[in-house]
Amino acid sequence: MMTVVAEGLGFPEGPAMLADGSVIFTEIAGQTVRRLNPDGTLSLVAKTGGGPNGIAIGPDGAYYICNNGGAEYRPGSYLPVGPAKDYLGGSIQRIDPISGKVDELYSRCGEYRLSAPNDIVFDAAGGFYFSDFGKRHPRYRDHGGIYYAHAGGSHIHQIAYPFPWPNGMGLSPDGTILYVSDTEASRLWAFDILEPGKIRKNPFPAQGGARLVCGLPGFQRFDSLAVQANGDICVATLVTGKITVISPSGNVIREVSFPDVAPTNICFGGDDMQTAYVTLAETGRLVSLRWPEPGLRLNYQP
Repeated sequence: MMTVVAEGLGFPEGPAMLADGSVIFTEIAGQTVRRLNPDGTLSLVAKTGGGPNGIAIGPDGAYYICNNGGAEYRPGSYLPVGPAKDYLGGSIQRIDPISGKVDELYSRCGEYRLSAPNDIVFDAAGGFYFSDFGKRHPRYRDHGGIYYAHAGGSHIHQIAYPFPWPNGMGLSPDGTILYVSDTEASRLWAFDILEPGKIRKNPFPAQGGARLVCGLPGFQRFDSLAVQANGDICVATLVTGKITVISPSGNVIREVSFPDVAPTNICFGGDDMQTAYVTLAETGRLVSLRWPEPGLRLNYQP
């Protein structure tokens, strides 16, 4: 059974579980990070500006945010039509969980400005991989890419560029595979990790050097993802309004439907990691439900 636990939200994304059973999530259009408390109330964590998207909890307990820099939206729609009027670029932000103070950790990789960071996952070494979706402009769009960075703000480098439309990020249970969802192509890609921040690249025509795990037919779009404890990958699937569960070998295991064409992300919590929280962008809701398989506990999930 699906339960609506929060509603009236402005493009919700990036749910993450906390130790006390709270869930933090972003409102991209609302430019905020909010917390769903165990008693069902909502509280403000921070105002980030721009367009906060994916969230991960770092080794220091801070919240790390992919901020896409903000967008303009059609009236009554969650679909962006271009960058916000004050858009200067995207960034990785760090939020202090006690004070709510927001610091910009990375806005550039070398000489190049980040465009629209989207999703993030930490490895066991304390670094993180993140996707940069690229920014849609009225007559062109920036390329997307995939990056690796250190939590302390000391280092960032490019993993794969260009990589059109990279969105969700997740690691296999043993930490040796990085999964990346490709939004417009509705494909799931994988990079084999050689060491933290270093991947094996396959020759052309692989997307950014990745290997293809699965592609879906028809018109549907992939958003963010989460990995189950058994290694299957749960991909939020737009247009069809589903979470598509895909095995590492590329088989579709199951599809879970939602009353919304835009489920954007999923996370897992509870003592047995079988409580799923899913953000629904079109209707502005956060829902919870019992999941058939336990989710993978993340490296720094409390």
